[in-house]
Amino acid sequence: MTFSKNLYLMFLSLLFVFCTTNRKHPFQLKAKDFQTTIDGKKTDLFLLQNKETKVYITNYGGRIISLLTPDKNGDMGDVVLGFNSIDNYLKANGKYHGSLIGRVGNRIAKGRFELNGTVYNLPKNNGENHLHGGPEGINNQVWDVKSIGDNSIVLSYTSEDGAMGYPGNLAMEVSYQLSESNEVIITYEATTDKSTPVNLTNHAFFNLAGEGNGTINDHLLTINADQFTPVDDSLIPLGDNTNVEDTPFDFRIEKAIGQDLNLQETDLQLNRGKGYDHNFVLNKTDIEELSLAATVVETKSGRKMEVFTEEPGMQFYGGNFFQSKDIGKYGKAFGYRESFALETQHYPDSPNQPNFPSIILKPGEVYSTMTIYKFSLAD
Repeated sequence: MTFSKNLYLMFLSLLFVFCTTNRKHPFQLKAKDFQTTIDGKKTDLFLLQNKETKVYITNYGGRIISLLTPDKNGDMGDVVLGFNSIDNYLKANGKYHGSLIGRVGNRIAKGRFELNGTVYNLPKNNGENHLHGGPEGINNQVWDVKSIGDNSIVLSYTSEDGAMGYPGNLAMEVSYQLSESNEVIITYEATTDKSTPVNLTNHAFFNLAGEGNGTINDHLLTINADQFTPVDDSLIPLGDNTNVEDTPFDFRIEKAIGQDLNLQETDLQLNRGKGYDHNFVLNKTDIEELSLAATVVETKSGRKMEVFTEEPGMQFYGGNFFQSKDIGKYGKAFGYRESFALETQHYPDSPNQPNFPSIILKPGEVYSTMTIYKFSLAD
C-alpha cells in the first residue's frame, strides 16, 4: 500500500513538472531536424536565450525559426511563424518565413535596372517583377557561422558576381543579438568589388498572440510615418510618396490593423495591395538615425513589440496572401491575415526610382544598418 501510494505521489509530481514545463515552454525544436547538407554546406539550429526570451535561428537563409516570449501571465508564446525542420522549409509554399532577404528586398520593376550605363536583367519571380533577390536569393542560401554564443550569432555569406543577375561579389555579415532587455538586434554589413544595389532585411511573420492563434486584425498598430508609397497594380511604386492623413494608411495614432480594411473595395491602394502591403516613409530627423518605426500590441496576451531601425522605410504586410497551404510548428495552418510583417528597408524599386534614396553600394564603401525588435508587456 505504501509502495503504491509513493508511486502515485511520484506520478503526480512528475505530471505537475511536465504540465508546468509545458505551460511555460510550449514547444521545443529538435536540432537533428535542422542538421542536413544543402549544396555541400551543413545547416544547423542555434538557440539564443536570456532569462525571459528564447530565439531559435538556422543558418539556412539566416532564418528566425521561433521566438518565445512571455505574456502578461508569464506563459510563453511563440510569436514568429516557422516550421519544425529544414525539410518543411524546403517544401513550403511560402519561401521567406523568418529569413534574411536580399540582395535587394522588395520588388524591382520588370526585373531590370540600369547602373553606370549597363542594363542588368534579373529573374522575374513575382509576376513581371523581381522580388526579394530572386528565386535563389540569400534566403535560400546556407550561411557560414562565424561565431555563436549564448545570446548572439554572427553569419556570413558571399553572393558571387552575377548571382541572380546582380553585379559584383557581395560579402555580407549579419549578426543576431538577444539583449537582456528582450531586444532582438539585427545588424547588417556588406562590401562589394563592383557597384551594386543592396537592400537587406529580415522577413519574420509575427502574431503576438502566438503562431496559429487567429487573426492579427485586432492587434493595435502604430507606425511613425507621415507618408506612404502608393503602388500600381503589380505593387511597384508610382514614383512619389503621399501623406497618410485622411487615408486608411494613417497609423500615427494607435488603431487596430483591421479597422479600415472594410474600405478595401473603395480605396484604390488597399484594393491593389489586397489590404496592407506598402512601404511607409519613416519620420526621421536624420535618414540614418536609429528611431522608433512601429509599435504593436496584442491586448489579450499583453505582448508588445517595438521596431527600431536605421532604415528610411518599412514595408507593412498584413498577411493578405496566405491561404492555409503551409502547416507550422504547432500543426496549425498559416491562415489569411493571421500574421504580419514589418520589414525595415529602403523603398521598393529604388534602382529605378530617381526620387528615392539610393541603394547603390560602391567598392570601398561599407553597407551598415541595424534593426531592433523589442518585446515587452503593454502598460
